Amino acid sequence: MAKVIGLGGIFFKSEDPNALALWYKTHLQVPVENWGGAAFYLNNLTPTAAAGYSVWTPMSADSDYLHPSAKSFMFNLIVDDLDGALEQVRNGGAQVIAETEDSEFGRFGWFIDPDGNKVELWQASETP
Repeated sequence: MAKVIGLGGIFFKSEDPNALALWYKTHLQVPVENWGGAAFYLNNLTPTAAAGYSVWTPMSADSDYLHPSAKSFMFNLIVDDLDGALEQVRNGGAQVIAETEDSEFGRFGWFIDPDGNKVELWQASETP
C-alpha cells in the first residue's frame, strides 16, 4: 500500500504572488526561482536544520492556534537563527507575535506576513 513519506510543498493563493515572493526573498532569503516559487534541497540544509522534519497536522475548526490570522492554514519554515529571522521580518514590516517558545524540538516564533498569513519559524534542536 502506498503511504505519505514527507511534505512535498506548500501551495497557497496570494493577491500579489510576485510581491509576496519578493518580500520573502528580501527578508528571509527564500531562494525564489524564475518560476515564482522556491525549492529547498536537503543537501543545502545546515546540520541543525537537517535534524528537523516536516509535520502534517489537521486541527479542530475552533482551534485558536492560527490566531491572529483569519486564514485556515499556517506554514512552518526551518531557520538557522530564530532571533535573527524574526528581526528581519519585523524590519520588513511583518507583525511579529511577541512570544517565542522553547521546547525539546527547538525554538519557535511566529509572524503575520504581508498577505495576512501566520508563519511559524522553527530553529530545530541540535539533536532530534
